[in-house]
Amino acid sequence: MLPIFQLTPKFHHRVWGGQQLLVNPADPVGEAWLVHDDNLVQGGPLQGQTLAQVTSQYSVALFGPSSERFGARFPLLIKILDCADWLSVQVHPNDAQAVAMAGPGMFGKTEAWHVLAAKPRALLISGVKPGTTHQTLAAAIQNGTVLDVVEQHEVVTGNTVYMPAGTIHALGPGLLIYEVQQSSDITYRVWDWNRPASARRALHIAESLVVSNPELTGTILSLGELDGAGRVLTNPFFLFDVLRVGGSFGQIITGDTALSECHCLTVTSGNAAVAAAGVSVSLKRFDSVVVPASIGKYVIHADINAVIMRSIPSPG
Repeated sequence: MLPIFQLTPKFHHRVWGGQQLLVNPADPVGEAWLVHDDNLVQGGPLQGQTLAQVTSQYSVALFGPSSERFGARFPLLIKILDCADWLSVQVHPNDAQAVAMAGPGMFGKTEAWHVLAAKPRALLISGVKPGTTHQTLAAAIQNGTVLDVVEQHEVVTGNTVYMPAGTIHALGPGLLIYEVQQSSDITYRVWDWNRPASARRALHIAESLVVSNPELTGTILSLGELDGAGRVLTNPFFLFDVLRVGGSFGQIITGDTALSECHCLTVTSGNAAVAAAGVSVSLKRFDSVVVPASIGKYVIHADINAVIMRSIPSPG
């Protein structure tokens, strides 16, 4: 049996980042990568190994019957994003396009955003206006007028946005986001708000023309009060739950990998502990733990209200 294990986050500076993840006014942090191949295991017998190394060595224990499907690469990338300014208007390829355009073994990038906090009237871009044709969208991308055809949506704390690959999108200022996605960093920038061009922030007009699909749009879901645990989203790549424990929700909830799923847990409010097979890991806000399929049943405990995001690679 592979034990539950915690991962050490990696922080990434972004021109649009803020100060909520790591205070650095001179070089704002936009993203904390919480679960990714490059993250290091923190504590326990796997201490110091990367998630990629754990995946390669213990694939069957980690994923159960899905191990052959996922191979030696962890299939999800989980982040927290602190958006102090607009992210670029961008689009991601699907699996077939990723292989054709970026090489063998590459994943597409379907993703979901869960709004942890939103300032009043916070906006994001998701898809294009109804009736926009492929020709109209292509012309807007080429002419730098894509803002004329995209759809802007106001979102609030608790919204979840499902974003299939091929959907033009952007996060706006004043949003703190939990993001779960396929393990891919292939991003094609359509528009970057007239920021100075550089090698690290180039536009990808030709690629965007291939990948963008005007028939796709993000699905915005409203999260009401949940009774302890709730499945928010199911798609071919991942399952996403919001768990509430502590206080009025009860101090303990149980989870079960059913020996067939790998569960990724991230505390986004309060503190909690995750325990299984004699191992207990205490987690504070934005800490993450991986529960391998081989664990089976596990327990989440919190004395006062805590909120935990749970993402599960879809077993197919």
